[in-house]
Amino acid sequence: MIKSGSREFSKNATKFLSAVSLSVLAVGTAHAQDAAADNAAAETAPAEEGDAIVVTGFRASLEAALNLKRDSVAAVDAIVAEDIAKFPDQNLAESLQRIPGISISRDGGEGRSITVRGLSSQFTRVRVNGMETIATSTDGASANRDRAFDFNVFASELFSSLVVRKTAEASLDEGSLGAVVDLNTGNPLAGRAGLNGALSVVGSYNDLAKDLGPRLAGLLSWRNDAGTLGASISAAYSKTSTLELGNNSVRWAQARFDGVDATNCFTTANSGGTYVSSTACDRAATAFHPRIPRYGEVAHDRERLGLTGSVQYSPSDATKLSIDALFSKYDASREEQWGEVLLRSNERSINVVNPIYDANNNMISATLNDAWVRTEHYLRESQTKFYQVGGTWDQDVTDNLRFTALGGVSKSNADIPVETTIIFDDRDAQGYSYDYTDMARPKLTFGTNVTNRFKTAQLRTEWDVNENITLKAGAVWRRFNFDAEAYTRDTAVCGNGGTSRVTSTAGTITCSASSLFGPTAVYGFAVTPALSQSFSLGNAGQPAGNTNGWLVPNLDAAAAFTGLYSLTPANDAGNIRGVQETTKGAYLQADAKGDVLGIEYALNAGIRYAKTDQSSYGLVSGVAATVTRSYDDWLPSANLALYPTESTIVRVAVADVMTRPTLGSLTPGGSADGFNYRVTSGNPFLNPYRARNYDLSLEWYFAPQAVLSLALFQKDVGTFTQSASITGATFAQTGLPASVLSPASPAALNPAQQAEPRWTLATTVNGSGAKLKGIELAAQIPFSAFTDGMLSNFGVLANATFIDSNASFNVQGPAIAPGGALQNAVVSNTLGNVTKKAFNGTLYYDDGKFSARGMLSYRGRYHEGASGTGNILEGYGATTNFDASVRYKLTEWMEVSLEGNNLLDTYRYRFTDFDADRNYENNHFGRTILFGARFKM
Repeated sequence: MIKSGSREFSKNATKFLSAVSLSVLAVGTAHAQDAAADNAAAETAPAEEGDAIVVTGFRASLEAALNLKRDSVAAVDAIVAEDIAKFPDQNLAESLQRIPGISISRDGGEGRSITVRGLSSQFTRVRVNGMETIATSTDGASANRDRAFDFNVFASELFSSLVVRKTAEASLDEGSLGAVVDLNTGNPLAGRAGLNGALSVVGSYNDLAKDLGPRLAGLLSWRNDAGTLGASISAAYSKTSTLELGNNSVRWAQARFDGVDATNCFTTANSGGTYVSSTACDRAATAFHPRIPRYGEVAHDRERLGLTGSVQYSPSDATKLSIDALFSKYDASREEQWGEVLLRSNERSINVVNPIYDANNNMISATLNDAWVRTEHYLRESQTKFYQVGGTWDQDVTDNLRFTALGGVSKSNADIPVETTIIFDDRDAQGYSYDYTDMARPKLTFGTNVTNRFKTAQLRTEWDVNENITLKAGAVWRRFNFDAEAYTRDTAVCGNGGTSRVTSTAGTITCSASSLFGPTAVYGFAVTPALSQSFSLGNAGQPAGNTNGWLVPNLDAAAAFTGLYSLTPANDAGNIRGVQETTKGAYLQADAKGDVLGIEYALNAGIRYAKTDQSSYGLVSGVAATVTRSYDDWLPSANLALYPTESTIVRVAVADVMTRPTLGSLTPGGSADGFNYRVTSGNPFLNPYRARNYDLSLEWYFAPQAVLSLALFQKDVGTFTQSASITGATFAQTGLPASVLSPASPAALNPAQQAEPRWTLATTVNGSGAKLKGIELAAQIPFSAFTDGMLSNFGVLANATFIDSNASFNVQGPAIAPGGALQNAVVSNTLGNVTKKAFNGTLYYDDGKFSARGMLSYRGRYHEGASGTGNILEGYGATTNFDASVRYKLTEWMEVSLEGNNLLDTYRYRFTDFDADRNYENNHFGRTILFGARFKM
């Protein structure tokens, strides 16, 4: 039988006014940060006189980044591009993972988001050229509709430096418990006089997809001889295809079966009747089994286009005017083809034969009769567009007074025009078997449009009281708007008995009563060869004897046959929602430097005030509702740097910090899941996350381009949000209309299930706090510090992070009795997304003509928080990734390169229960080889 469905997201982006900020800040604006990076790099450029040591290439970028770190009062780490339009990694997130304390999450084979010192991406603020920005996308398995920043939206070649600020300052925007990350594009006045350019032509080949795609980048810059006028433009384009092959269980669950080893578990077969308790039936009902065991293929196609432009005018040393613009367009498609069995919600009709159980109460293998076999073909197309335009005026009024006036707009718009699924079902298959003895490699045998908008206005003033003391004060106004709309189309028509359906192409179908079971039942349109296509599974890590081929729907033919796209879209109530957030604030900060008892010091200390006005809307019982609230925060902070010797720095920092709640949790109303019998609602009254951070670090710059560092940090988080659930409710108790249920879900197809007390009502509430503490160790060691000759061209970068944390989680654990309700429980574990151990190492060689480096990164096991269907805390297993790069400079203007990403072809293992380690999925993405040339003038 064939069924189909689609989701359509559409929302016209709302235009918004530009905002103007007045900033008086010598260090901290985008241009100041970028100029610092450019100046640091310039210090390593070839000298014309004497026998000066020349540092170029990769080693020059390391030295520039180290200078940024060393010159800062607060805790800062940076990555600087080796040269214009040449960043050291293919993805910004993958570059950031080289920094101590940062781990990344990969999606679809690419780095997407970062975790800083154990706190996930929602706790990190990102600024592009000094303007706070949110860039969201739909890629991999999910859409990001929150505060987290998706680094895969931008081509890495567009940026000249990344600066990570790990400790807070009063003059730094609030909203981060983890870090503030600055992404900086070019600075034409810092370049050479005349016309300069660079062009990179690279081919990208993935060994699973067997696809070769282009990766192009170019930059043109010009500066007059006087250094008063400069301009630059850059562009980057790439198109790639990758495959994701593996297995997926869609979690594990408990349920009562029709029969176990010839023992009937109900008084009537397949449906109806009452449960009959027995040893075999009770054992199967209370054990966990995979909900939808399946193997499949996911194809990812990505296309990126990025453009930047900058014009700078500096008629004197006291004045500089700049206009910067950035545009990024990111198109992605995700096509899935699966062969699976739906145990989920269909256990009532399934007979289990020869079940085997493990010590964690898992039914790890069994043969199933009267099973619901499904093959599925899915397609999602998405697009993200990001725009930013800004202008700055840097002015020295006197020797002691400076200001920067900044105005600009930024917008990120993510759309999913169409999301379509077509499925083939066989509801009484015999002899299907699964075997999860090897949890990672089972044997399976078959018998929203989001618009983000920012408006910002700031006033910053800075006064040099004397040579050693500077006072800073300022005010800020920001407005952030998040809006989402979603609509669904679905052709699911059977399940309620006697229902007829007419489409323009398929004609009329009369469905069987829901009580009818077996090969004569009619529950959808019959499958024909014209509606299907064959699928063969490649290397997904499957064992011998696995079923590796099946028929899947032909998307175009099946959609046309069912008239899918001619249906009138219906509201997806849980995804029609939005938040408007307005922040007003001010700060006062003092910077000082001097010496005490012969020890030099630099410090900044101050306090920041922020008031948040929040208005959120959503559908409650089908009716639009709006909720407003306000809260404020006082955020003191201090950073102290001591210089006991010329080569050592001791840093101490303490700050009160905050992060506002996730956007998806703030809207009233919610969504209903008719597959898992769960209704999830938002909570507009969530408090922000508030914490006090402590930092202590020691840095030893024992040689040029070299450092050894140790950092200790602790975050005392006073408030976290928690999930809260009520079990055993009926759907009527939710107050939602049945129209919010997906027409293809079991609860919609069988209305009797809506009256059963099997529903879970879930929301997010304010919870207790938690503590996180850790150690960062880092080393940057050029061998030139110890030797000369060829060995002096080698070097090592290495870092390790160790984090200890503990938090309590409200979860729903396993049911105790067969068919009983899930049990509420409180469990203790690490904070969500916290990896206890993470390592990163790079071995490089660079002689100015030939360079090579190998980069190894390890992230330990971690969970992401609450799971579902009785599982406790789901997350990901440990991963080790290895990348390598080789470059050779043929001439002063031409360089060739060969690079490899994910050379170990690392599998991504996801578990659905932290202790039981039940398989959620285990996929790999293949190796990507990049080869090309770069030209420079």
